[in-house]
Amino acid sequence: MKLLTLNCHSWIEENQMEKIKILAKTIREKSYDVIALQEVNQSIDAESVDGLIKKDNFALVLLEELQQLGVKNYQMIWDYSHIGYDIYEEGVALLTKHGIEEKHSFFVSDSEDTKNWKTRKIAGITIRSQHELLSFYSCHLGWWEDEQEPFKAQLNRLIEIVGKDEKYFLMGDFNNAAHIRGEGYDFVLNKGLYDTHSLAQEKDDGITVTGKIAGWDDNKQDLRVDYIFSNVPVTVYKSSVIFNGKNQPVISDHFGIELVLE
Repeated sequence: MKLLTLNCHSWIEENQMEKIKILAKTIREKSYDVIALQEVNQSIDAESVDGLIKKDNFALVLLEELQQLGVKNYQMIWDYSHIGYDIYEEGVALLTKHGIEEKHSFFVSDSEDTKNWKTRKIAGITIRSQHELLSFYSCHLGWWEDEQEPFKAQLNRLIEIVGKDEKYFLMGDFNNAAHIRGEGYDFVLNKGLYDTHSLAQEKDDGITVTGKIAGWDDNKQDLRVDYIFSNVPVTVYKSSVIFNGKNQPVISDHFGIELVLE
């Protein structure tokens, strides 16, 4: 099974369509089973085409680009958390080529006000793979020291909602750096979750952010803040950073993480 997670920084990027084409071509080449995307934006004023989804929804445009490449077996879900940059509805999405048994969407922030940029919502899917139900959640969480919407409360709520009776993967931008002890990353592990990067038989440094980006305005170092966590130990053959200029061109202010597991 192959997984991909990427914070897209969508429609904020220069040469956005060119970068969507790079992403689509990579998906065609790699044939990921599940793709989790964060900062998946659409214009507030765009035309609605399917429920909440509007014509310029980043994930929808990506899906259309895949179809132009002859890849027609992916379906998507999307939901939005808050208004971004005053002009976008910003949310999270998942794409999969497996049949979706169940869709999930829920707030993990105290705030459910979409006008509050710290409001956080999770989207998830449950699929059946080789007679086993697996759930995947696209996550974009807050910061450890945030007094209004602390990471700790959001993760607690997330774990409480997803439960313990299913095998699941939490994929995305957790806004907590792995090298900082006693904060968000350690808190995740202390909850009994497994960092698939640590489990991988073959891996790189896992760095997904270099230097200053939105939300890390004073950052001057390399960070590992994007992860794929599982609630059970799994056999991971390879964990790789992608879209970092070495493994595929850079297409966002975050690099992606791709995983090959049993």
